[in-house]
Amino acid sequence: MIGDEQVVDLLPEHAGTGFPDGFRWGVGTSSYQVEGAADADGKGESVWDRFCRMPGHVANGDTGDVACDHYHRWESDLDLLVDLGVTGYRFSIAWPRVLPEGTGRVNQRGLDFYRRLVDGLLERGIRPLVTVYHWDLPQVLQDRGGWLNRDLAHIFADYTAVCADALGDRVEAWLTHNEPWVSAHVSHFLGIKPPGIRDLRGSLQVGHHVLYSHGLAVDVLRDRVRGQVGIALNAHATHPATPGDPADEAAARRWDGYQNRWYLDALFHGRYPQDMVEFMERKVGPLSFVREGDLRTAARPIDFLGLNFYHRAVVRSNPSVQPLELESAPAHIVTANRKEVTPAALFEMLVRLSQDYPGVPVMVTENGVAFEDPEPVAGVVEDPKRVEYFRTHLREVKRAIDAGVDVRGYYAWTLLDNFEWEKGYDIRFGIYRVDFETQERTPKRSALWYRDFIARNGAADLLEADEVRR
Repeated sequence: MIGDEQVVDLLPEHAGTGFPDGFRWGVGTSSYQVEGAADADGKGESVWDRFCRMPGHVANGDTGDVACDHYHRWESDLDLLVDLGVTGYRFSIAWPRVLPEGTGRVNQRGLDFYRRLVDGLLERGIRPLVTVYHWDLPQVLQDRGGWLNRDLAHIFADYTAVCADALGDRVEAWLTHNEPWVSAHVSHFLGIKPPGIRDLRGSLQVGHHVLYSHGLAVDVLRDRVRGQVGIALNAHATHPATPGDPADEAAARRWDGYQNRWYLDALFHGRYPQDMVEFMERKVGPLSFVREGDLRTAARPIDFLGLNFYHRAVVRSNPSVQPLELESAPAHIVTANRKEVTPAALFEMLVRLSQDYPGVPVMVTENGVAFEDPEPVAGVVEDPKRVEYFRTHLREVKRAIDAGVDVRGYYAWTLLDNFEWEKGYDIRFGIYRVDFETQERTPKRSALWYRDFIARNGAADLLEADEVRR
C-alpha cells in the first residue's frame, strides 16, 4: 500500500519484462467531466446540469458548465494523447448532446462533435473506445422516471442505435454502460449522485433496468457495428475487516454479492445470486420488476469485460447499519478522496474474473488515483505517489497476465483533472493538471512516466520517478 513515506512492492521481479504484442495502452475521460459547453450547439439539459444547481449536492456549488472545455479544445487534447504515445482513448457520448429531448430528434451539431473526435483520433493512429452511457441522462427522461421507468431500457437501445449508425464504421470497441452499480446504488440508494433518491428497492429496480438495457443495446450494436462490445463494471476485491471472524466474513460475502456478483452473475450466468436474492427479498419484498426473459437478454454474449478498479473493499458486520448490516472499514486511508491504495487487490480481482467467469477477455478500463498535487515547477507537476500507484498497479496487471489472465488493455484514469462529480473540482485524478481559470494543461510526472512506460511496452516499470526524463 502507498503510504505517505514509502511504497510496499509486493510483485515479482519478472513483471517488468514487457506486455503482450497488441496490448492496448490508453487513457480515459467521460463527457460531463471534461466537455463543458453545457448548452452549446443545441445540447439539452442533463441530470447533472440540474443536480449541480440543487444546493448542497456538489462541493462549492461547482458545475460542469465549463469543466475542461474539451468540447472546444479537443484537438489540442488529442495532441496530448500523441505525446503520451497511447494507442487507445476511451471517451463517452453525452446523450443530451445527441438527443436533446432524450428521444426522437437528433441534434446533428452534437453528433458531429463525436464524428470529429473519432476522425481526429484515427488520424493520429489512436483507436477510440466509446462508452455509450456514463451517467449524463437527459433531464427530460429523468422527469419521466429515469431508470426507474422500464421504458428507458428500450429508449436507451434507440439512443445506442443513433450512436452506432453515426460512428459504427470507425469505432472498433464499445461499452454500453459505465458502472451500473453506481447508477443504481450511489444514485438511487445513497442519493449522492443524480437523481439523489434513497430507496433500496428502487436502486435494485434501476440496476435491473440498466442490465436489461445493456442486453438490448448489445443486440443493437451487433446489428450495426463491426467492433467489439462490452460493459464496464467497478468490481472490487472484498475483504473482511477481521479475517476469520464469522460475522465479518459473512458481511464481506454479502457486500461482494451486492456489488460484484449481482452484476457479474446476471451478465454471465443470466441470473442473480440466490443468496443475495433471498437477502434482498427479506428487505424489500419480491423483486417483481424482474420479468421473464429479462436476464437472458442481460446475458447476451459480450466480447470483453471492462474492469474499473481503484481500491479494495473492506467491510465489517454491523447489524445496526441497515439495510445491508455492514459498514466500510478501510485499514489505510491515504488518497485525497479517503481511499486505500491496494495494488495486490487488482491482481486478485483479475484472477477471480478469469476463474469465476472464464472465456471473456478483460480490459482495465479505469485505474487511477487522487492525491494532493503541488503547483507546477519548471513545467511539470511532481506527483511521485501517483507514479508509484500506476507502477505498482501495472505490475499487478502484468502478474495477472503471467498467471494466464487474458487482459487485453489498460486505460489510465484520467487524462485531465476534471469535474469530479459531487466532489466538484476539489479532487484531481488527472495525469495532466488543468488550471480551471486559464484551461492551461501541464503534464504531471505520472504522464511522463506513463509515456516512457508505454514506449518500452512495460519494460520501464522498475524506473523510479527521478529516472524519468522530462
